[in-house]
Amino acid sequence: MAATQRIAVGVAIAAACASSLAACASGADAPRQGMHGPQKAPVQPPGSAVRLIGDGSTAYTGAQPHQPKPQRLKAGEKPPQFVVFSWDGAGEDSQKLFSHFRKVAKDNNAKMTFFLSGVYMLPEDKRDLYRPPQHAPGSSEIGFNDAQGITDTAEQVRLAWLEGNEIGTHFNGHFCGPDGGVGQWSVDEWKSEIDQAKQFVKTWKTNSGLKNLAPLPFDYDKELIGGRTPCLEGQKNFMKAASQMGFRYDSSGVNNQVWPKKKDGLWDLSMQLVPFPGHTFEQLTMDYNFMVNQSGTQTQGDPDKFGYWGDQMRDGLLKGFYRAYDGNRAPLVIGNHFESWNGGTYMRAVEDVVKEVCNKPDVRCVSFHQLADWLDAQDPQTLAKLRGLEVGEAPKQGWASFLSARPAPAPKGVPGAPKP
Repeated sequence: MAATQRIAVGVAIAAACASSLAACASGADAPRQGMHGPQKAPVQPPGSAVRLIGDGSTAYTGAQPHQPKPQRLKAGEKPPQFVVFSWDGAGEDSQKLFSHFRKVAKDNNAKMTFFLSGVYMLPEDKRDLYRPPQHAPGSSEIGFNDAQGITDTAEQVRLAWLEGNEIGTHFNGHFCGPDGGVGQWSVDEWKSEIDQAKQFVKTWKTNSGLKNLAPLPFDYDKELIGGRTPCLEGQKNFMKAASQMGFRYDSSGVNNQVWPKKKDGLWDLSMQLVPFPGHTFEQLTMDYNFMVNQSGTQTQGDPDKFGYWGDQMRDGLLKGFYRAYDGNRAPLVIGNHFESWNGGTYMRAVEDVVKEVCNKPDVRCVSFHQLADWLDAQDPQTLAKLRGLEVGEAPKQGWASFLSARPAPAPKGVPGAPKP
């Protein structure tokens, strides 16, 4: 999708959401044929085989690279400080922000979660394949894509996954508000939306005609374990649907900076409220919400204030980070969009935060998938104790004393369980 179109869409979305708190391997990676030397098939290492799925839009290529093995906390061990940087509606357009933040992640020992919008893998001339709940076929508040946009987005999704990042979903048409918005959808309607979001990713080659491009190197039915709803609406029925469809987490709510718990069988890994410099109220950890509280529904406000507004977001996120890092160590969840709102000041702010926090001792900048794996590996009693700490509250007697009781061994089959 062209950058200008996305900015225009951003204005419409901002107007719709302003009254609420809510936010709205390249070919070289594939096995090469016809290499010089003996003609018999080379011996491939285990897990190197590429098994195409369906029309070849996706493929099973083995376990995802660059994934840490989750470890259960030992008695008295201080938990790491997790930080999740996540991106709604991830797609590559002329701004090249997807590729830019892939590099930012690599340069700063970070993994991120990219919430792909399914319609970004669907060309405009096939828009009627999308049947959104409570809307006419082919409707979408964020448009569809073209061949170049699909090519570029597929390339970034492919490389992001191979680098260890997560590909989640932001679903499809981004409908908000009372007139058929996602907050009005039933559980069955959410199931339809989830199925379609997956289907557009699994059939992008057929729908776009770009059949000579490399596949996405994962089985999306297995890779997809979480998402974030448009405008943070519809969480209740979405979670009911998602819990029946193999999801493991959701990030569609608003939390304080405390340790997460499960709802409807899913980890609630929602964004959080952090200090808002210059204000007495706290702010959600998302670029959109900072923008609405600075320039309102104008995505390009007063240029003289761009720098100040970006600094506000950066400093607010850092205040939230240090409040957790020096306090209860609750995971910090940050959400963003690949948009140049207010001159791109929020992109600068996010990059500054990545560079400052992701290289600190005991800090792990991870994807939601990795965070969910770590949480699942922990003793439930340990997590319950961590949840007892208030925002910014460090254990009064220190971590060694606070978590001194020996945790129960992880059940067999759970990540982090000792080997027999």
